[in-house]
Amino acid sequence: MNVIEKLESRQVRDDLPDIRVGDTVKVHAKVKEGEKERVQIFEGMVIALKHSGPRATMTVRKTSFGQGVERIFPLQASIVDKVEVVRSHHVRRAKLYYLRKRKGKAARLREKRVVQTK
Repeated sequence: MNVIEKLESRQVRDDLPDIRVGDTVKVHAKVKEGEKERVQIFEGMVIALKHSGPRATMTVRKTSFGQGVERIFPLQASIVDKVEVVRSHHVRRAKLYYLRKRKGKAARLREKRVVQTK
């Protein structure tokens, strides 16, 4: 392990859940408005994950008032307060950019079945 990898390994957060492409997530992002700071929730589907370690980013897409909105979140940055996985979908691609062309029911994905153990 070289020096850069050692420094980067100290910066990685451990509180993030296992996020995969196709997951619907709630991202609690800190937003500054003047001098005040508040937490805003952005809920959408993860269509891309890039890089790893402290450079990791995820692209989250949602539809707001009939318009598609995408936002790129750096996972290790301090603006991301918390990430919650709402549901997971079965996908066969690493990047879901094809969802940009689809609207309504055509943009749906098959949900994974989660087996709960007691």
